[in-house]
Amino acid sequence: MKQNMAIMGSTGSIGKNLINILKKNRDKFEIKLLTANKDYINLLQQAKLLKVKNIIITDKKSFYNLKKKNKNSKIKIFNNFDNLDKIFKKRIDYVMSAITGVEGLHPTIKIIKHTKKIAIANKESIICGWSLIKKELKKHNTQFIPVDSEHFSLWYALKNTSVDNIEKIYLTASGGPLYKTPLKKLDKIKINEVLKHPNWVMGKKISVDSATMINKIYEVIEAKNIFEIPYKKIQILIHPKSYVHAMIKSNGGLIKIIAHDTTMRIPIFNTIFFNTKKNLKTNNINIKILNNLKLSTVSQKKYPMIKLLNFIPNKSSLFETVIVSANDTLVELFLKKKIKFLDIQKYLFELINSKKFLFYKKIPPKNIKDIIKLNDYVRLNTYKKVYKS
Repeated sequence: MKQNMAIMGSTGSIGKNLINILKKNRDKFEIKLLTANKDYINLLQQAKLLKVKNIIITDKKSFYNLKKKNKNSKIKIFNNFDNLDKIFKKRIDYVMSAITGVEGLHPTIKIIKHTKKIAIANKESIICGWSLIKKELKKHNTQFIPVDSEHFSLWYALKNTSVDNIEKIYLTASGGPLYKTPLKKLDKIKINEVLKHPNWVMGKKISVDSATMINKIYEVIEAKNIFEIPYKKIQILIHPKSYVHAMIKSNGGLIKIIAHDTTMRIPIFNTIFFNTKKNLKTNNINIKILNNLKLSTVSQKKYPMIKLLNFIPNKSSLFETVIVSANDTLVELFLKKKIKFLDIQKYLFELINSKKFLFYKKIPPKNIKDIIKLNDYVRLNTYKKVYKS
């Protein structure tokens, strides 16, 4: 019997990786829904390839272009996520949520009731709205699996382990595209240099976040939320080869090291086939890398973003949305050549230290509207901050 699935954000890197896995197992799956924001050409190609009858394209212009291009097709095209009840007559087996940005939170929460299992690759959803997601997961008895290599590694390693027995969790960071770049050269760094990640094939936004190290800050917040581990028990270590993804030290002295090749195929594959007889062809254990892990602590001079961990409250709050929204806007401005690379961290710290945003540390997220409204407000103030400077 085929598994019914949906992929939200199918034209991004996570979505494409998943589709490449599914192409080799077409007899085992039926894709009920694919979604994208603007890339309607690739979305339509994917739908035809996998014989998908429902697609969602959220950008208005792309939606109308797709409708024109697809006049005689049997594929149903929607412009938003309001028709999920019509698309899914009964609960499906699996959903991949890989929509980027805060925009991914609303559809992620809406689709939970329609699936037995959801794999979430959207950092912003877990950072800004985990309490809302958790509530929906519990309400509908939906299984959750994290997709990020670090969090999937923790999910795998912490099975049947009480968090109370954990002394420390270590998340590894490659150091990003600028790991070997001298400090004095960062002020004049070019966009193409920031986008050249040495280990991973990633989108522009996540490449910039890797260069500033804020992606690791996000992952610490995610780990705290998902596994209910206090910040004081989580540490970031630089590991240039990205072979080890997480380490766990127990109170009894035992250390688990979770390693795999630098490909998202492995965590994605395992969100579907974990604990089954299905095999994924991978490389042999890389003994050379294991013998030369070169682990080190993070330099605050090289990566000032690490200081953000001193600002984040222990309890989930809307302040995390402030950080995410401000950073997203600043990265967008950097990629448009409106600000320099070092301006990202400069403006971010100025914004989160302002009185208008600091008080959000005391306000927990109560609903999606609060998060989306705050996201818009922060983005607007970030633009004002940059263009007034």
